[in-house]
Formats: sequence, C-alpha cells, structure tokens
Amino acid sequence: MISMKKLFFIPFLLSAFTPSISLAQEIGGVSATASPVANSSGSVTNQAIQVLQGPYITNTYGGGIQCQGPTLNVTPFITGSVSAQKPFEPFFDDPVYDVSDNFGAFDEDGKPIGDGILDNPGDIIFFKRTRTGQKDNYNLSLGVSATLSRPIDQKLQDQCKEAAATQISFQKQVTANKRLDFEIARLKNCGELKKQGIYFHPKSPYYKVCADVVVTNPGGVIPPHTHSIPSPSKNVSRVSKSAADLGAPLQIRSQTPSP
Repeated sequence: MISMKKLFFIPFLLSAFTPSISLAQEIGGVSATASPVANSSGSVTNQAIQVLQGPYITNTYGGGIQCQGPTLNVTPFITGSVSAQKPFEPFFDDPVYDVSDNFGAFDEDGKPIGDGILDNPGDIIFFKRTRTGQKDNYNLSLGVSATLSRPIDQKLQDQCKEAAATQISFQKQVTANKRLDFEIARLKNCGELKKQGIYFHPKSPYYKVCADVVVTNPGGVIPPHTHSIPSPSKNVSRVSKSAADLGAPLQIRSQTPSP
C-alpha cells in the first residue's frame, strides 16, 4: 500500500524530469522569439530644511543668578534646483525601415508572394522627425521656519525673576554707598585744602573737582558764633549827674613840638 506522503512526491518528480518545450519561429535564420525588454529610468531629488534650535536666552545678574527666558528662532531659507540635458536636442530623426515582403515564394497560380523574409532588410526609406520631449527643469522655493521654546516650570521662572530683582536692588545700594563715600572724601579733602589756601587754578581741567566745595569759615570759628553781654542792674542810674561820675579828673599834658 502506497502511503499518502509518497503520492505527493510523484508530481514533483514528473515536473523535474519532464523536458521543457519551447516554440520558436525563425525567419531567415533569425530567431523571432518574443523577448520584451522594459527599461525605466528616472531621478529623484530630495531636499530637506533642517531647523536647529538654539540654546535658551540666558540673562546673568551677578551673584550666580541666571534666568532663562523663552526663545524664538526664525530661519528664512531659499532652495532651488536646475536640471538640464546637454546637448539640447528638441527633435531627432527616427529612421523608418523597409519592411516589405513581396517576393521569395509563389502561390498556387505561380505568382510571387512573400516568404516571411524582408525583401530589403536594413534599408531606410526615410527619416521621420520626432519630438524628443527634452526640457529643462527649474525649481525655486522660498520659506521661513520658526520654533518657539518656552520653559515649562513657571514657578522657577518667577523665583528667578524675584532673585534677579533683589540682586539688582543690592547692586544699586552698593553703588550708592560707594558714591557717597567718594563724595564725602572729596568734600573733606577739598575743604581742608581750601582752608590752607591750596586749590586748582580756574583754568586747570581739574578745577571742577573742588569747584562745588564751599568753605564758609576759613578762620576756624564754628558758625553761628554769638557773645552774651550782661545787662546792667536796675539800681544803677544810666544818666550821669556830676563830673565825679565820670571818674578821676582829666589831666591835660602839654606837648612840646619837636624841632
């Protein structure tokens, strides 16, 4: 009894050992077997625009405080391509061959007929002007690409802005203190020099350094300066009634003129 597995191999064996039969027609010793050939050609150009995202804009306020804000990147671009074939030929002459077959055999009446072989193989009857379809291709593209980057954590952004504002206020106060120290030192030095009678010439470019310093009491008396005068007692008369009130009698000395 033949198993089912062996029955499946019989068709494969028959197909392996069966010779293949090909039919071909020959015309004048030249094989006329159809042998179609398909050729396809083309070109593909891929163009891409690459958008590079830059780093976040970072602001530095001193003291190690750095804040990053939103960043907008705008990239304009221009792309173009030109394709052409050289030499440029809009038309070409397509040869038309003589395919007549009128001789080579005879019919029953003895008239010549074709025998399946071209009477004038390879002969060109005329040239047909054919359009090539060749053309140049031009492509120009204009555009703008943009990307917007924004930090997600808004709380950190607010804290960074608050720290930046504090740092700016601190720097302003330090600058004000330095300015005050400079002005006081200038006032002190200019005042001491003016008390000693030392100052720049009015035509000197450094005269304006101490021009606004005013010394109101060069002698050393601290203004305002007042003296108290005691008032007389109420029992003393203010009007002299006799010469004795004026003190000792006056003595007149004679003066001898000098020779």
